[in-house]
Amino acid sequence: MAISFFTSPKRRWLAFGLTGAALLALAAWLLWSSQRSEQLRYEERLACSLPPQLAGAPHLGRVWVPAGTLSLGDTVYPEELPIRALPVAGFWMDRTEVTNDQFAAFVQATGYRTVAERAVDAKAHPELPPEMRLPGAVVFISPTSLSGQGSATQWWRYLAGADWRHPGGPATSIKGRGAFAVVNVTIEDAQAYARWLGAVIPSEAQWEWAARGAQNAVPSAHEQPAQANTWQGLFPVANSAADGFVGLAPVGCFTPNALGLFDMIGNAWELTRDAYTPSHAVLVTDEVAEPGPGSARPAGSAAVGQRVIKGGSFLCAPNYCMRYRAGARQAQDDDLAVSHLGFRTVLIAPGP
Repeated sequence: MAISFFTSPKRRWLAFGLTGAALLALAAWLLWSSQRSEQLRYEERLACSLPPQLAGAPHLGRVWVPAGTLSLGDTVYPEELPIRALPVAGFWMDRTEVTNDQFAAFVQATGYRTVAERAVDAKAHPELPPEMRLPGAVVFISPTSLSGQGSATQWWRYLAGADWRHPGGPATSIKGRGAFAVVNVTIEDAQAYARWLGAVIPSEAQWEWAARGAQNAVPSAHEQPAQANTWQGLFPVANSAADGFVGLAPVGCFTPNALGLFDMIGNAWELTRDAYTPSHAVLVTDEVAEPGPGSARPAGSAAVGQRVIKGGSFLCAPNYCMRYRAGARQAQDDDLAVSHLGFRTVLIAPGP
């Protein structure tokens, strides 16, 4: 039937016409999406209104996450399996991702320099060319077209001079963007900030338990969430920004979860303190592991450790990354600063 349809001249021209119309429609949508994205870049909100916490809250900026038993994991990607039951003690968690303003206060008080701001030890990364030994970070740059097999190097670039103060490269800044999640930080940077506050980086189990709203059930549906900053459109070439943001958003712009935690899904990936393993078959511990000194380099060295990161980011789309789920996880090199990766902290203290 299909063969005879295309062997008929009239039907063949009809099929070509329908294909051409579909391609024109797709091109028109891509153009509209691109124009909308550029418009929103100039109209983006620089802050959102976080609801005030109750007067007398014991730990301002944090919410209580009660104890319970977590079904850790999910069923979309192999690294999310097997689903495991793990007890989780109660803790206090930052209700938002750590912001540029908060991280700047830490830097001003301590004089800390992030991994991405330091020179690279050539002995630790002898395989890297000279331009990738300069202080810097890996930055997402949306391509206008794709070639070959769609290698990620077409939208990820190592930029010397990119760091938390210059999230998109040396020509960018965080001026007026104090309410945005701090990015281009590594586990070493996050641990230093947490220690300054007397806190820690959450374990994978703590993070996932909090993201699920302290509920044990694993969701059976994995649709793209409406209340999260993710990618709407065909990644990486067209983002309609139906959620109101092309890239990173200020913290607290979307509805919080049942515990009052904002942006647990989407916006910026978030570091956990757990070493990454490719399966939950390896028992996840709740030990506080302190990283050693590192420098912000792309992957490639066997000596570089990895941590579990959670929550997905503004780059997660159905056609590319369905990790906009509490049970999703991904590996992140300990010494790699990236423009879509941030963190939040937890405080181990008695509950309310």
